[in-house]
Amino acid sequence: MSEHSGTDTRAAGDPEARGLRLVAVLLGLTVVSGLIDAVSYLGLEHVFTANMTGNVVVLGFAAAGAPGFSVAHTLTSLVSFVVGAIAGGRVAVRLGSGSRRTWARLTLAAEAVFLGVSAVVAFAAPGATATAYTLIAVTAFAMGLRNATVRKLGIPDLTTTVLTMTLTGLAADSRAGGGPGTHSPRRTASVVAMVAGAALGAWLVLHHGLAVPLTVAAGLVAVLAVVASGRE
Repeated sequence: MSEHSGTDTRAAGDPEARGLRLVAVLLGLTVVSGLIDAVSYLGLEHVFTANMTGNVVVLGFAAAGAPGFSVAHTLTSLVSFVVGAIAGGRVAVRLGSGSRRTWARLTLAAEAVFLGVSAVVAFAAPGATATAYTLIAVTAFAMGLRNATVRKLGIPDLTTTVLTMTLTGLAADSRAGGGPGTHSPRRTASVVAMVAGAALGAWLVLHHGLAVPLTVAAGLVAVLAVVASGRE
């Protein structure tokens, strides 16, 4: 084996390189979360399918009769997300003793498939009531599946869907908050990624409807599944 080949092999197995790859994947998934919530909130009657904290609040709005909100849509999202998280937890338990790469790859591939199915449905029957419920259920299930996987990975500051504690950490750990003032690139990057995904998703929904952003999301997750499949 050549010296160059040996160097490549060590690089592929370098823990730091693997860690950076995983961080990149999670930041990419954060972009997708912003994109998906733009689709669901702007195109599916003000419901979130990635951010369940917001969805619980939306359920309260809907239950109080606030115009523009739907109890049925919100409950569909919440239940589907929980079912997806249960499925993700079972996958993690079953495959957790093996390679982390294997079950992360499988769940991301599954997410890409579910988002792809959503895109097909949106293309085939735009505007139908059944389409709205299908898109909510399938995308929320996919987000629940992914969130369970990300939780099992246990990477600090990169939940891919919720930024409340990330923003709290940025503020509380700053010098103004009496903290050490250390800069956390991951925290900052996760906020930027979410905003970027939401902006991209909103623009695509406003100019191209629901099918195009769902297709983009499915493609991004498929690419990230390949990246996550890199050699241990």
